[in-house]
Amino acid sequence: MADVNPLVLPGVYVPQEDTGLLAGALSEEPLPPGSEVLDVGTGSGALALEAARRGTRVTAVDVSWRAVYAARWNARRAGLPVRVLRGNLFEPVRGRTFDLVLANPPYVPAPHSGRAPRGRARAWDAGGDGRLVLDRICREVPGLLRPGGVLLLVHSALSDPNRTVGQLRAADMKASVTRRRRIPFGPVLRSRQEWLRRRGLLSGGENNEELVVIRAELPR
Repeated sequence: MADVNPLVLPGVYVPQEDTGLLAGALSEEPLPPGSEVLDVGTGSGALALEAARRGTRVTAVDVSWRAVYAARWNARRAGLPVRVLRGNLFEPVRGRTFDLVLANPPYVPAPHSGRAPRGRARAWDAGGDGRLVLDRICREVPGLLRPGGVLLLVHSALSDPNRTVGQLRAADMKASVTRRRRIPFGPVLRSRQEWLRRRGLLSGGENNEELVVIRAELPR
């Protein structure tokens, strides 16, 4: 990614391995200048800026005001015309359609799934199975894409990529896992290893997480 040190305010997700994996998939996606791109859950705006550097028209959305401020500042600093909106997932762009949707949503399985995540945890905690936001994206993204439009979505293998692919295919999209990367557990997963093993989401000796990028395309 071109800017490895974006402004990240306290409580905003810091670009990490999942961001880089999704940026790699974005770099290989054919995008004619003027294409409309949506970056949902933009955080610091790192992926939105990568798309804008391709000459696309980018809208970025985040539920966190701090993320919105950070993304707007990073776009101004980079001299890139990214429109950053505050709202819950796709709510701020209802009625619009896009050529590409980028998503690095919360996807980490979390104990106490009945409790709404607070603070920085909102950027990663996603219910007991990690699917709280992923399932919404799978349901709603087909209505946000133009014919031939593409979703690029990154999440952990702990939150069931096969289910994601299956839901997208059920919506008549062509979907598959296109990238994988194994990384050591970070602090959040290290703190949850025993709970994840009890849930059957992690084997006994496993101490690495697999990240995946799923690409789904709407028929023309």
